[in-house]
Amino acid sequence: QVQLVESGGGLVQAGGSLRLSCAASGRTFNDNAMGWFRQAPGKEREFVAAISSGGGSTTYADSVKGRFTISRDNAKNTVYLQMNSLKPEDTAVYYCARRRFGGVSHYSSAYLYWGQGTQVTVSS
Repeated sequence: QVQLVESGGGLVQAGGSLRLSCAASGRTFNDNAMGWFRQAPGKEREFVAAISSGGGSTTYADSVKGRFTISRDNAKNTVYLQMNSLKPEDTAVYYCARRRFGGVSHYSSAYLYWGQGTQVTVSS
């Protein structure tokens, strides 16, 4: 059974940084693309970033491009989201997700497994 466990969320001032981690278990990690999504109160879940199975391809939402970096360590079965220059509008619950396939996707429907989420709050 696949499990995804996020960590690293918290409260930070605008302009600060956080690094989220997502530890995966259950199936071969390095066959699957991984993604980060977020959901703010009263809003739909939205795509943040994704990385291919081997790490060679990444893609980002326009709203985070240049500020966030997704990476993965297949030896540790972990994917990361480094978030810099945080803004109050980045406040949300952040979820990591795992595809069945190796290529990246912006669509939440393309992801089969989801973590429980970690709260990120950016104060102004």
